[in-house]
Amino acid sequence: MTTERLPLSRWRRLAGLLATALLLGLYARGGVAWVLGFVALVPWLLVLDAGRTTRGALAAGVLMSVAFVATTFAWFGAAIGAYTGIGALPGMALLLLLAPLMQPQVIAFALVRHLAGRRHGRVLRALAGASAWVACETLVPKLLGDTLGHGLFPSALLRQAADLGGAAGLTFLLILANEAIALAISRRGRGVRALLPPIGGAAAIVVAMASYGLARLSTLQATPVEAPSLRVAMVQASITDYERLRREIGAYGVVRKVLDTHYELSWSAIRDHGADVLLWSETVYPTTFTRARSEDGAALDREIQDFADAAGVPVVFGTYDIDEAGEYNAAAFIEPGRGLLGFYRKTFPFPLTEHVPRWLDGPTLRRWLPWTGSWQPGSGARVMPLRTADGREVNVLPLICLDDVNPGLAIDGARLGAQAIVGMSNDSWFTDYPVGARLHLAVAAFRSIETRLPQVRVTTNGLSAIIDNTGEVLASTSMGDQAVLTATLSARDPVPTLMVRWGDWVGRAATVFLLALLLGVAWRALRIGAAGTAVTDYEQDVVVLTRGWRMAAGLLRLCAGAGLAWLALDMLLRIGLQVQTLGQLKTFAFAVLLPALAAWTIGHAFSAKARLEGGALVLDQRRQRIEIPLASITALQPWRLPLPRSGVDVYLAAGQRWPRGLAVADPAALQQALAAAGSPVPVGRSLGARLAHLRAITARRWLDHPLVKFMLFPLLPAAVAFRLHQMIAFGGPLGEYYTYGAKAWLTGGLIWWASWSLGLMLFAAVLRVVVETFTAMALLLLSTDRAAVVRDALMWLARGAYYLGVPAWLVLRLTSG
Repeated sequence: MTTERLPLSRWRRLAGLLATALLLGLYARGGVAWVLGFVALVPWLLVLDAGRTTRGALAAGVLMSVAFVATTFAWFGAAIGAYTGIGALPGMALLLLLAPLMQPQVIAFALVRHLAGRRHGRVLRALAGASAWVACETLVPKLLGDTLGHGLFPSALLRQAADLGGAAGLTFLLILANEAIALAISRRGRGVRALLPPIGGAAAIVVAMASYGLARLSTLQATPVEAPSLRVAMVQASITDYERLRREIGAYGVVRKVLDTHYELSWSAIRDHGADVLLWSETVYPTTFTRARSEDGAALDREIQDFADAAGVPVVFGTYDIDEAGEYNAAAFIEPGRGLLGFYRKTFPFPLTEHVPRWLDGPTLRRWLPWTGSWQPGSGARVMPLRTADGREVNVLPLICLDDVNPGLAIDGARLGAQAIVGMSNDSWFTDYPVGARLHLAVAAFRSIETRLPQVRVTTNGLSAIIDNTGEVLASTSMGDQAVLTATLSARDPVPTLMVRWGDWVGRAATVFLLALLLGVAWRALRIGAAGTAVTDYEQDVVVLTRGWRMAAGLLRLCAGAGLAWLALDMLLRIGLQVQTLGQLKTFAFAVLLPALAAWTIGHAFSAKARLEGGALVLDQRRQRIEIPLASITALQPWRLPLPRSGVDVYLAAGQRWPRGLAVADPAALQQALAAAGSPVPVGRSLGARLAHLRAITARRWLDHPLVKFMLFPLLPAAVAFRLHQMIAFGGPLGEYYTYGAKAWLTGGLIWWASWSLGLMLFAAVLRVVVETFTAMALLLLSTDRAAVVRDALMWLARGAYYLGVPAWLVLRLTSG
């Protein structure tokens, strides 16, 4: 008898897939395992690199989704089995069968990465794969709302970046870091120089996230402004398995037991903890409130209100609401002496167990799955007040169970003026699977990071928690505890984060990037012209600078850049992403505009035309003509530090450096022209020279001209904002003109234009940094021609973000306001 063995390569691929699945399983457990997030995908990425066919990439994606679910969500299969009564093993089998539907982003990543790799280099392949991952998670929301970024929750520093791009942004960065490390491993036999760029890229991602986290924590942990506050007591009664209790003591007996336990614990919270507000968990009152179905129900409704009146504090509790459309999982807000303030209806009921879509519902489904629910989804975020008799008030955003896995709901609440999040959940089905409860708590905590709203979260039997605006769990209960947890909520309005301003934007941006890549790369590739320049036609603008003048111009450029960076950082961390004070304009004028203007003046004073003529390099300035024989030029050394711009030092035959340097847009073109004309100049391949060469050969559009970008285009949003300001403040578009005269009206308009010009200049600077960073990465990994395609694509994406994204953002702000 003989047995057939799989080829060794196939065993290695299987081992790589299983290694990633196991690493992801450990990563999801939390604790110190968060560091695995930066390497967990590496074995599988190496497997994907070895694949050659689209079918193979699809198979690798499907297998990875199954292995990922098996190692990370096995508890969910057992929970499904327990809830439906089919048992743990059938529940696990069902979960694995549905794995491709639960984790479709894994399959999308494998396919897009493979297809992008067939046409592009490693950089675009990595960007396309990461974009496919987060875009798929945005377009096809997952049942538990999980994403790789949630695994960074144990790192107090790294998770802070979620207020910029949410958990999806962290996922995107984790994938890029994994790609960089996988690239380094694939280059391990090519020497240290080949390893440095990818390892440096991965390290840069970690350092950037940690640096932002440090800066963000320092601002958030500053001494807070005094504000009215409330003590909110979360009552965790730890009464579960209502069905068993209903069989033993009847439906009324269950409600009686639940309410009596909550009354007892609530009186303790008021007496021992000084509670101003009581918070009970989801569906703690398992019937409709204020719309009783029986005499007993009406009596219980009155009893709950009587308790609130006697206690003298507001009570928020989980119950049901009903209208002509159906029944809802809801949170009721009642106040002493005032009665019902209102309901919040759960926006995202759990599929099947709580809500069945109309197109799926029917007698057959109900017969096959008798445990399916009949609740309807609510209409979205609602902000409710928690207020006491002495006038203290905090506006809160209620979220019920699955609501807190959706970033959009918390963002909507923050925009509506919420000052804190109140979470309510019945996680009793996690009783035997605490890993699920911990995952739910971590995902919920990201809503506080993204919005910078503190959060109190009460559950039936754990894990109830107090979460601050950094996502830190300050205190929590254990599974199965009967406990009271008390937190202080203050009436503070946080500075809106980028997530609150832009929404959950990373997935949408990734979708746009993929569409642009799909539709535009071929067209853009045709527009890249030949890089060579005929020697006889060579002519280039240069600046002839002595060491002193170069140092002066370089320092002025640095000052301008530092001033711009300081303004951006100040806006990001303290003021908010808008220009709203004259002080900012003055800082811009003195710290950015003046140094930049002075540097430009130096360059203009020493400008020259460089051309080849009669066997010499000729530099024509306004008052002099300099000729350097080509035979005497032995080398052009590109400046390592491109300040005030890219340039070269000229070395002569005697080994001496010419006392002046040449600031030139394309050092590589000058080197090639000299070499072709017979000068013994070696053609350099430094990264700086190649980067400058790419900038020079990429076609510059009229859209890139500073006059268009920073003077004419800002007139559009400034005019809209100025008109809106005039309407609000003075009652009409010319209100200030009629009230204070033409000078005041024109001055106001000029200030609005200057503010928008500065804001757009900062935005353009960010876009430019992104373009140049990815271009440099492309040069390290790709040929110059392919890197040119990447840069041109990035430039068009940046133009789209600037000229289309800004007006679109303004329209959204105006229509949502």
